Amino acid sequence: MFQDAFFSRDGSAPVPLMIRAEGIWMFDEHGKAYIDGSSGPIASNIGHANERVAHAMYQQAMTLDYAYPRVARHAGNAALTGRLCSLAGAPFERVGLASGGSEAMDLALKFLRQYAVAKGLSSKRILISNMPSYHGASIGTLAISGDESLEPFLSGFAVRGAKVPAPMTYRGEPDLSPEEIAEQSVAALEYAIVNLGPENVLAYVVEPVGGVATGCLVPPSVYFRRIRELCDRYGVFLVFDEILCGAGRTGKFLASHHLSGCIPDVIVVAKGIAAGYSPLGAVLLPAEPVDELAKLTGFNFSHTYGANPISCAAALAVLDEYEDRDLITNASQTGQHLGQTLRQLMNASPIVGDVRGIGLLYAVELVADKESKAQFPYDFNVTEVARTEALKQGLIIYSRRTSGGKYGDWFIVAPPLTVTRADCDQIGQRLELMLEGVRHAFQSWRRGSRS
Repeated sequence: MFQDAFFSRDGSAPVPLMIRAEGIWMFDEHGKAYIDGSSGPIASNIGHANERVAHAMYQQAMTLDYAYPRVARHAGNAALTGRLCSLAGAPFERVGLASGGSEAMDLALKFLRQYAVAKGLSSKRILISNMPSYHGASIGTLAISGDESLEPFLSGFAVRGAKVPAPMTYRGEPDLSPEEIAEQSVAALEYAIVNLGPENVLAYVVEPVGGVATGCLVPPSVYFRRIRELCDRYGVFLVFDEILCGAGRTGKFLASHHLSGCIPDVIVVAKGIAAGYSPLGAVLLPAEPVDELAKLTGFNFSHTYGANPISCAAALAVLDEYEDRDLITNASQTGQHLGQTLRQLMNASPIVGDVRGIGLLYAVELVADKESKAQFPYDFNVTEVARTEALKQGLIIYSRRTSGGKYGDWFIVAPPLTVTRADCDQIGQRLELMLEGVRHAFQSWRRGSRS
């Protein structure tokens, strides 16, 4: 019995049974090779079967396998947090470690809440985020995520939050520029803060580069300058969710490093910092609030596997790979080639409406009609068809319908940062065949639905 027994069995093609993996390749039980075109869920940033990382984990396990931070320190914790502070740059001088992205986001929000209470601002409890957005799979992080299909499930939980429109530039009002669409979102955020009362709003949580919920949305730079101004004006913490887009994926260590005039108060990272070799997430904070809270009450939350020594060893080895192989530069340079390849597909294919992204993080939006941007019928689950057709071509993509497809249907192309231009060409060739397969599948489905 496999874990996917819990997944939907609505006629979807099963996921392949993988036996081994190496570099950007995975191999199933029949010996078929697949390019890992999405790095799993955009996590395997350095590729598979890296000997340096495996050796570091083995050595750590044989030396010190476990130490709980509340009762014992260990060198790997100090080394990793120091390394992350250096890579993040000022003002991020403190790091809290968790077991993954959802847990790290929970940790960040619990920290901000306890800090506000300790400072006498106990009414600050409301969290604002975007619709759509995605911030994790725990009850708390799902509640601040913007996925309308989850609202009935979450309605019984007492997590106080509000949603404002994300600056969806492709599907925004057609006569508006991306900057004007961004200003609309900023205006909605200000309205929400004022309406809720700034004294009640704790934080605004946003993805600087979107992930699965917005299809790698890259808002214009004015958006970030304006939300920083608003958060400063009304005393609201600005939290950047870089769980997916951080750790070198965009061509800089943090996606926020691309921005000017907008330094968030908190950054949450995960996935790529340990590159899938071990569960790990991190919260990056300035020294001042951490040290102040330590004097007032201390931060009273921790998790069993926080700062796990083996996870720390894995992450340190992953960061060594980034540096020694200059993988973040490769994400920038090879990412430009990947973007060009995908845009060529968009120009050639009648069912690709948009390509967006940065570095080695791209989304391809699928449409039934390019001119009108009309989506495929809901009953034709195009994201699942795309995943299945890609598998036929020996390519793994990340593709699932969010918010019931209300904001569009797309798949994500985000290969490991070790990918080459030649690899990107192969990905492009396989995607071309996959898109043809999707188009033919839709034609067959339409004929069947009419009969």
